[in-house]
Amino acid sequence: MKKRIIAYNRLEKPVLEELKSKYDVKSFKNINTKTDKVFLGYLEKTEGIIGLELEVDKELLENAPNLKIVSNVSVGYSNLDMEELTKRNIMATNTPDILTDTVADTVFGLLLATARRIPELDHFVKSKQWKDPLESEHYGIDVHHKTLGIIGMGKIGQAIAQRANLGFNMNILYNSRTKKPEAEAKYNATYCNLDELLKQSDFVVLITPLTEETKGFIGRREFQLMKKSAIFINGSRGKTIIEEDLIEALKNGEIAAAGLDVFKIEPVEHDNPLLNMKNVVTLPHIGSSTFETELKMSELAAKNLVAGLNGEKPPSLINSDAWENIKPVVGKKFY
Repeated sequence: MKKRIIAYNRLEKPVLEELKSKYDVKSFKNINTKTDKVFLGYLEKTEGIIGLELEVDKELLENAPNLKIVSNVSVGYSNLDMEELTKRNIMATNTPDILTDTVADTVFGLLLATARRIPELDHFVKSKQWKDPLESEHYGIDVHHKTLGIIGMGKIGQAIAQRANLGFNMNILYNSRTKKPEAEAKYNATYCNLDELLKQSDFVVLITPLTEETKGFIGRREFQLMKKSAIFINGSRGKTIIEEDLIEALKNGEIAAAGLDVFKIEPVEHDNPLLNMKNVVTLPHIGSSTFETELKMSELAAKNLVAGLNGEKPPSLINSDAWENIKPVVGKKFY
């Protein structure tokens, strides 16, 4: 009998078809996993879950007695109750590194689009409003030689710093949990505390993971510390900021503009005031969304999944403690 797998939300078609040739795979998309009877019935005998944004909490795990591995098709794993998974010796994996450059491209593209008002002026041209030479009311601001503050200097943050410093001769300030001497040497980046970064930066990029510590990390106080000419870019997660405070900061002119790839609620609600602001550039969480990158992420997620199902250590294991507890059992062929 084939092992049962649940594929949830995003998984690229070639990878899904390959898994279906080897396993009993059932796909679900954006359902209520607490009440969907088909999902809950299938979950009971499922050994592996692969996909995106499935909330794997204690309640779900209570209904999954045979589950061995959860394979996220993403770098982040705030949707996983890691403590509960590890306690039950269920492996959890993600897809790090693959999307670093792609997300950095997106964030920097968002920064450029916001500074030069590209979406707004694209609409200006296409709506046939361009009849005379541009007046100053349509001007954007320079990016080159400005100061960029990066909050979160992980791999993506460093890739953004590379583009900014080497491509646009920007001055780089950064704030993170630990100092990054290599980034400082390569990109002439300077570590500083958060308040100083906010006060000095012409552009502020938030690129931290979503954790209990970073929920609501940027709010009213932080926006008020920024320059009135500052542009704020969020490429992390919507809940890392207090969205209502961003809206007020933009309305009150406390900052000049914002570029957003993420929102508190996704898909973004149609009555969200941010959608009616000309000085806000919005994207539908496309950070890693290219054909090449999404396929590579799905492939790595599948590789993680198959390894876990076969009693092998997945290449991108998050909770190594679970594996340490499983190993002796695997060796005795009880897995």
